Amino acid sequence: MDPAVPAAITPETFSFIALFMRADWVVKSVMTGLALSSLWSWTVIIDKFFRFSVLNGQADKFENQVSSGRSLEDIAAEAGERPKHALPRMLQGALREWRDARGKGLSTDTQAAFLIQRIDRVLDTTIAREAQRVEDGLGSLAIVATASPFIGLFGTVWGIMNAFQEIAIQKNTNLAVVAPSIAEALFATAIGLIAAIPAYIAYNKFSTDASRYTGRLEGFADDLSTAIQRRLADRA
Repeated sequence: MDPAVPAAITPETFSFIALFMRADWVVKSVMTGLALSSLWSWTVIIDKFFRFSVLNGQADKFENQVSSGRSLEDIAAEAGERPKHALPRMLQGALREWRDARGKGLSTDTQAAFLIQRIDRVLDTTIAREAQRVEDGLGSLAIVATASPFIGLFGTVWGIMNAFQEIAIQKNTNLAVVAPSIAEALFATAIGLIAAIPAYIAYNKFSTDASRYTGRLEGFADDLSTAIQRRLADRA
């Protein structure tokens, strides 16, 4: 056996824990940061998964109530004073503007047009706030997805530099001498990819879900505006 080759190299030498413990402080910092980023991204992923499931389930239920033919006022009253979901808030806001305008009188087409504009503004404001709320956290997924591979690559470059230094110090080009150091370096890239891939997939999925949910709110807003216009036409 070559005396320059460490005799202690075993399969356990390349275990994840052994690679982490043997790395220097720079590579350890990179690995720790990437592991925490992955943990944070998974927290956001799980939260978004359940949140979109709940939001869409509540939207289905409320849309079924609206399409049942019941009075919009009754449905809005059943939702309570401060509903959490955007759809009942939109309905209540539109009916509030309708009641205020009707109390002041709608004798001209100009007043009716102003009413529709006010309702549209109320609905657009609710949609904008809800869209911002459902998109909260997606930015962190985008950061993890784009930055993690480069941070892991930095750890790999740093680790390989250390491996070359070890080759120079020991004056031995045998791969077994520097294999653990190279494995540590590559492990940093692996952790970066482990953090980035789920974050990238989740970001694209939840961005699509957020766009669909926002489109659903916009469609409901159009239906409400149409319903108010029908009421105005019936009063004419």
